[in-house]
Amino acid sequence: MALDIRTRKNLKALGHKLHPVVTVAGKGLSDTVQEELRRALNDHELIKVKLVVGNRTAKQQVIADLCTICDCELVQQIGHVALIYKENPQAKPNLSNVRSWA
Repeated sequence: MALDIRTRKNLKALGHKLHPVVTVAGKGLSDTVQEELRRALNDHELIKVKLVVGNRTAKQQVIADLCTICDCELVQQIGHVALIYKENPQAKPNLSNVRSWA
């Protein structure tokens, strides 16, 4: 599910106002964190994830694992925050960060 440039640009603009809803810390991608990520992506489609893990390489590895596990797409990473997206056609418009602005 590769995002084209136009879609990525629009998602970045939508994500600008968002706050992180999930934090990945020292224990990494535990089962509870994975469950919360799936729930948040299912409800909101576009979310920010705060990464409180080691160095840059560790952050990149956690993001890659996160995208693989949750079958989502990295839109943007700035510092300790990653913006990720997973389309959900059945998302409720009042919860979705994408459909509420469309």
